Amino acid sequence: MQESKNIEFKERFVDDIKKTIVAFANTDGGTLYIGISDNGDVCGVEDSDDCMLRASNTIRDAIKPDVSMFCEIDSEVVNEKSVVKITVAQGTAKPYYIAGKGIRPEGVYVRQGASNAPATETAILNMIRETAGDNYEDARSLNQQLTFNQAEKHFAQKNISFGEQQKRTLKLIGDDKTYTNLALLLSDQCVHTIKFAVFEGTTKTTFKDRKEFSGSILKQLEDAFWYIDMFNHTQAEFEGLNRYDSRDYPVGAIREALLNAVVHRDYSFSSSTLISIFDDRLEFVTVGGLVKGLTKNDIMLGVSVLRNRNLADIFYRLKLIEAYGTGMPKIKECYAQYEKKPVIEVTDNAFKITLPNTNYYKAVSDISKLSKREKQIIGLLENNGFVTRAMVQEYIGCSQTTAITALNKMVKKNLIVKTGKGKDTRYTRT
Repeated sequence: MQESKNIEFKERFVDDIKKTIVAFANTDGGTLYIGISDNGDVCGVEDSDDCMLRASNTIRDAIKPDVSMFCEIDSEVVNEKSVVKITVAQGTAKPYYIAGKGIRPEGVYVRQGASNAPATETAILNMIRETAGDNYEDARSLNQQLTFNQAEKHFAQKNISFGEQQKRTLKLIGDDKTYTNLALLLSDQCVHTIKFAVFEGTTKTTFKDRKEFSGSILKQLEDAFWYIDMFNHTQAEFEGLNRYDSRDYPVGAIREALLNAVVHRDYSFSSSTLISIFDDRLEFVTVGGLVKGLTKNDIMLGVSVLRNRNLADIFYRLKLIEAYGTGMPKIKECYAQYEKKPVIEVTDNAFKITLPNTNYYKAVSDISKLSKREKQIIGLLENNGFVTRAMVQEYIGCSQTTAITALNKMVKKNLIVKTGKGKDTRYTRT
């Protein structure tokens, strides 16, 4: 007998046998003999019962997920000496790993010839796909050291229990008692983020602000909503003694677009969800195109095929979504009274929703009703970002009184905003 891909010898019991058990279970199975030296000489073990007990405890406690059902431990006599024989079959819940190391190359081993070698990250991911299929939610998380402080707060706010049993029911813990990728999404260690970019004007020329939200996607969702709300300005209009307030974006449309970006994105890609804020629009770009077989017309009608069904179920329980497939029709309904409508764009690997700024387009449409002098001031504002009385006076070629009168009229029409006093007075677009 000699060592090979499926056979390994250990002269005596050592804690390191767990690497061999893991490697056999992750590859094609094999047999480990304790009591035989590396060169094949039989030296035997003094107490086979104690050796078998220690091996059994190691297999049970030091290897995850449970591999004991694929292991058989026996004692046999070879050359009149007691030898412990551990037969390991290829497991069905790969990758198996050393509990203290996690699902990482230093914890996952495979057989290469007659030795144990750390598995590459690619090999680990392939094993996960092989046993869990292509469903990202159900696959085992590479990180098993997860905490749920942020998620627990959200569940508590809705008076919903979030204990061990609930985690199993919600599919955060799989049948092999390990955390799934769904658990990773809700955990404080979530690797996916939402990124914001706020631009000056209507192009991506000048940044005003950047932001990135991390942590549990429940917290990201909440943080992102309130961040957008900071830029969702209110414009006041007066009709006689009555005041009417109008937000740049319907709150309901923002909510549905944001939920869509979080619930329906393809988390098997590492790219962040990107939300861009311009003066005239709000863009949500989500990684992952439409689910196979679904068209853009289908989703606008309310047809829903869930990519992340378990995640959607959690959002439904938390009352973040009311029913599947209602998001796009709700966005359309929010813009029913406006001339400028939301735009949906789809590619093979991305989904984009653009919400128009209703107040911006209302102001643009009102420009056609302005006087020639007011249109000139608007043009000057578009080029400079702000104007002063002196700038208007020089640009138009009018008197100081005429410039002040024109600017005051535009302020009353809510086309521009006056800030500062005296020499520091400036006018900007609403």
